[in-house]
Amino acid sequence: MKKTLFVSDLDGTLLTQDQRLSSFTLSTINALVDEGMLFTYATARSLETASAVTQGLKTSAPRVLYNGAFICDDTAAPIISHVFDDADKAIVDDILSAGLYPIVYSLIDGAEKFSFVSDKVNECGAQFLNTRKHCARYNPVSEIGDLYKGDIFYILCIDTEQKLAPLYAKYKNDCNCIFSNDIYTGNIWLEITPRTATKANALTELKNMLDCRLVVFGDGKNDIDMFAVADECYAVENACEALKDVATAVIGPNRSDSVAKQLKELFYRS
Repeated sequence: MKKTLFVSDLDGTLLTQDQRLSSFTLSTINALVDEGMLFTYATARSLETASAVTQGLKTSAPRVLYNGAFICDDTAAPIISHVFDDADKAIVDDILSAGLYPIVYSLIDGAEKFSFVSDKVNECGAQFLNTRKHCARYNPVSEIGDLYKGDIFYILCIDTEQKLAPLYAKYKNDCNCIFSNDIYTGNIWLEITPRTATKANALTELKNMLDCRLVVFGDGKNDIDMFAVADECYAVENACEALKDVATAVIGPNRSDSVAKQLKELFYRS
């Protein structure tokens, strides 16, 4: 019988509303991993911010970051990466032409950076950036041209629905676009990554690499695609309705250690 890879989203799913792991979730998952459970997470976060909120958590398979742009091993080295080609950098042109100033994530000289024009950031963008001022990736620039440096793999715009909707409509079929409210601030985000940078693609690659079944947990729109490629998929009670509609089952909310409890039940049942 094939082993099963269990994969959880972080924010709104495995993490509590204050962006942490409860002691119950931490000890339960670590004990299951020690017993042989294949477990990892798939998140929109970077390795840096994901590692910060999952400190002490054991994983036993590569981690999926930036909604599938990277799959990283235990050394933090990317096993697989998806970046925009030079032609796709014209997306930044369109965003600027719309009067918006994006936060652009790139690999510059081998180092991960998120760049933004420091005197053009709006209030919502500044709110986001202020929580990341001490990140090594923090890269304020003074020239718009600096936004194009390196290999771009993720573009973030935070603004009004009215301003962001036309860009979403334009790129949703050619890129991987997530247009939603941030679960912590309520601000409207448009996230744009290469078409191949999805949780579904990354987890399909992992599934083939490990030759295993796939069971996933999530809460948001960016989890719908990975639910489609999973053998079983579980939405937390606080998930969006679109995700609940395609779930194998709906479990309890993220605030109640529901993923850890379900993992324990499923692991011992397999």
